[in-house]
Parts: sequence; C-alpha cells; structure tokens
Amino acid sequence: MTTSLQGKNVLIITANTGIERDELLKPLQALKAMGASVTHASIKGGAAQTFLHDTEKDTSVTSDTRLAELSAIQFDVLVIPGGTVNADTLRQDGNAQRLVKEFAEAGKTVAAICHGPWLLIDAGVIEGKTLTSYPSVRIDLLNAKAASWVDAQVKECPANGWMLITSRNPNDLPAFNEAISRTLQAG
Repeated sequence: MTTSLQGKNVLIITANTGIERDELLKPLQALKAMGASVTHASIKGGAAQTFLHDTEKDTSVTSDTRLAELSAIQFDVLVIPGGTVNADTLRQDGNAQRLVKEFAEAGKTVAAICHGPWLLIDAGVIEGKTLTSYPSVRIDLLNAKAASWVDAQVKECPANGWMLITSRNPNDLPAFNEAISRTLQAG
C-alpha cells in the first residue's frame, strides 16, 4: 500500500444490479491501495449485484450509501463502472445525472468505462469531448452529435473546464486506474 493518494476522495456510483464486477472492484481496490478514501454509492444503497460479462451473476457488494445523499463537493473524482444493465439504469436516474453535472460544473474529473458513458450522454456533459467506450456505445455517442469517439485503451480529455477519462472494457482497467491516479496526484 502506498500513500500517493492520501487525502483524495473518490466516489464510485452504480445501480444495484448489473454491474461489471471488475469495473467496480478493481478501481475501488487499486485506488484504496494508493491511499485514497473510496465511497461506493448505489441508487438504493445496500446490496449491489455484480456480474461477469453481463451474464454470469457474481458477488454481491454492499455499497456505502445512496446516490441521493451525496454531492460533488465531497469528492475529487467520480468513477462510473460499466455493465450494460448498470449503465442503462444509471443513465435514467436523476441523482446519477445530477452528480455527473455537479462534477463537471465544479471542474472535477469524471471517469467512465465500458457502457458507463451512456450516463454522460443523458447528463448532457459530452459536448466538445473526445472519448472511448465499449464499441456498441460508439454510435450512441456519435448520435448525440456532441462528442468524438476514438478506439483507445484510455482517453483523457481535458475540455470545457473539467477532465473526462474513459476506457473501453475490463481489459483496459490497468490504464484506466493509472489515468485516474495520475489525475488525482496532479490535482
């Protein structure tokens, strides 16, 4: 364990089911191991069911709190894991949308992986951004007519006063976690 992120506060948000296990647990574990304080908030609070590859039910994780109880002022970075059901549920949740907008308006970092960028579309924050995602989300981002899409392991896009970090899938997690860590250390 290092202390390179000591004093940094990370918020990871999810629905209560359909979360891609590694996209929740690997950033949570990596950032904690670097000394960050990490809060996992879910829509309803309590149990959050993870899956492997969207189809295989895996472990249940207890979230720390509910989205409705939080604001961006408490945190340095927002992390949005994927999982098709997770991302589709989050994109429809008013508190998830509110939190993304708060982070962007406060000039803070938002990091989304896999299907997580769906929430960014519905929160209305992708204008002028270049990002990556799971390939099937590409067309949704382009149809929003506000963003550019690239096929890259990780894409860091500092524009419009805040930083956006995106990645494609669980294979990109090392680069995704490193980009989040680097941004937190610089901030």
